[in-house]
Amino acid sequence: MVTLNPHQGPTSGGNQVVITGTGFTGATSVKFGTKSASFTVDSNTQITAIAPSNSNAVQVVVTTPYGTTAPVWYFYILPPSMSSLSTTSGPLSGAALTIYGANLYTATAVRFGTENAASFNVVNDNRIDVVGPTLTTAATLAVSVTTKGGTANGLTFRFVAAPTVVSMDPTTGPDYGGTPSTITGTNLSDVTDVLYGADSTAFQLIDDTTLIAYSPGGTGTVPVTVLSAGGSDTSQSFTYTVTPG
Repeated sequence: MVTLNPHQGPTSGGNQVVITGTGFTGATSVKFGTKSASFTVDSNTQITAIAPSNSNAVQVVVTTPYGTTAPVWYFYILPPSMSSLSTTSGPLSGAALTIYGANLYTATAVRFGTENAASFNVVNDNRIDVVGPTLTTAATLAVSVTTKGGTANGLTFRFVAAPTVVSMDPTTGPDYGGTPSTITGTNLSDVTDVLYGADSTAFQLIDDTTLIAYSPGGTGTVPVTVLSAGGSDTSQSFTYTVTPG
């Protein structure tokens, strides 16, 4: 009985296939379908062949001075492609995203630059759910997916540091809103929203360390949340003063 390891590979060929059987000494050819493969006879029971390119499932046969082996199927796998990411930015740790594309089912690795994904789950041939690696600094990295059919590139993901707030001034204002408060901190250039309690409010980005938020109407004391793709900061609060009348 002849076996192949692996029994599948990329349509471009070039991968090593170990053929196991008996009577291989003096083998004169190895064919993948109609194409001849280069090969080395390792022993009477093993041959290492280099799969040629192809696009279909083919039968592999070994010819020796004593005849040919029974054919064994070898399957060619189409190269993967990526069409889009569910999101193109996220936190330095635990970034969750989905890769959409084609021919993804045999994925063996997902990488961000040279970093392996923390985990990934192949949902189907067109989708992989991924948790990104943990980085220590913000970076934009190329995303790649490697399958048994090859490697797909061409998309990038931006790892964003979480905002931190060190001060807010003023922290009080009238209940009808409109108070401009200067918020200072770090990693503020990626801020996407500022909340007073549950209410989103207008803000003006000055630079990476400063923004001005304009209080919405409200009552009492509410937490102020600064949000970005990298995370959030809720270290500050704002107190509304009651307007007479």
